[in-house]
Amino acid sequence: MSIRNNYIVFGKPNIGNEEIKYLIKVIRSKWIGTGPVTEKFENKFKKYKKAKYCLSVNSCTAALHLSLLSMKLKKGDEVITTPMTFASTINSIILAGGKPVLADIDKDTYNINPENIEKKITKKTKGILLVHLAGLPCEIERINKIKKKYNLFLIEDCAHGIETKYNNIHVGNFGDTGCFSFYSTKNLTTGEGGMIISKDEKIANKIRVLRLHGLSKDAWKRNLPAAVKFNSKFEHYDVTEVGLKYNLIDINSAIGLVQLKKIEKNLKIRKKIYNIYRKNLYGLPIKFQKFTTDTKNFRHAYHLCIVELLNEKKDKYLRDKLIIYLQKKRIGVGITYRSVTDMSIFRRMFKWNDKTCVISKNLGDNLISLPIYPDLKIKEIKYICENIKKFFNK
Repeated sequence: MSIRNNYIVFGKPNIGNEEIKYLIKVIRSKWIGTGPVTEKFENKFKKYKKAKYCLSVNSCTAALHLSLLSMKLKKGDEVITTPMTFASTINSIILAGGKPVLADIDKDTYNINPENIEKKITKKTKGILLVHLAGLPCEIERINKIKKKYNLFLIEDCAHGIETKYNNIHVGNFGDTGCFSFYSTKNLTTGEGGMIISKDEKIANKIRVLRLHGLSKDAWKRNLPAAVKFNSKFEHYDVTEVGLKYNLIDINSAIGLVQLKKIEKNLKIRKKIYNIYRKNLYGLPIKFQKFTTDTKNFRHAYHLCIVELLNEKKDKYLRDKLIIYLQKKRIGVGITYRSVTDMSIFRRMFKWNDKTCVISKNLGDNLISLPIYPDLKIKEIKYICENIKKFFNK
């Protein structure tokens, strides 16, 4: 097969006519801020996740930040998390007033290792922030035992795990909060957006106020005639907390409502793509994420198809060479993620280095993510596999 005229992008949203039609309807309604469509989206997502409370926000980063703020961290309080994550996980801990402490990952699942969590606990430890990497659930049962033993809070970063289940229960329902991303390349997208679920009423009420300036009423409740009861006393809004501007708007929620209807169908497509990769790349010097957890009753969300290069010659440019090679063949791939111990700001702040989390560092140096989205064609997947084989001379 010759070099393609059309570039195979690493990721793209699965947006169709139904999303466009609903979006136009919302725009024509003249109410495009946070309002009835967002409330409907929250209710539908809550039902899908079988959650008790559900609160929309404008990103998963906002969800993490608000969750951590609701835990009332004090200076010096430590939150244990994974080094194999995006910067927002670490940033959120810092911005909430805490100190991130890293527990290295499992070498096969790439998720945080529960044994390493317990080794990192001190008198200053207040909580755990886990990440379900690529859509594979963490060892939640083991982590929950640690949480209870040391009386810690637990926040689940489910940015990759909208459909993920553990013991047949949707992830996000195990922690004090579960945080979700609806970024443009996620399995469910609203362009930008996120959601928080919780089983704790006090936490949910705190976040509900914090997400919009600390107001007692949002704009929809303050201004729409439908929100004012006939002959009732007019109630002025109050500012009860020092809050932020983290609300999701109806324009985004309109897309999300349609996306939610397609999520199970699209999951099956991504799973099929993932298995084609595994079959066609078998025998190469690469390793796929191992699907091992402490339960057999789990579901992977297949948000990412992570491939670890088995770099026996320790060629520090091997991954870069493969990326450049594939780009020349008009194939886009991603790096998800480098270890956060590589990031200069965190090295300066916390003295992290290459030996802080050795497993994460090695994975981060030898990892690529292959395209996996519903619009990806079978011939495109095979073209990607053919060129990876050529790179390894197989």
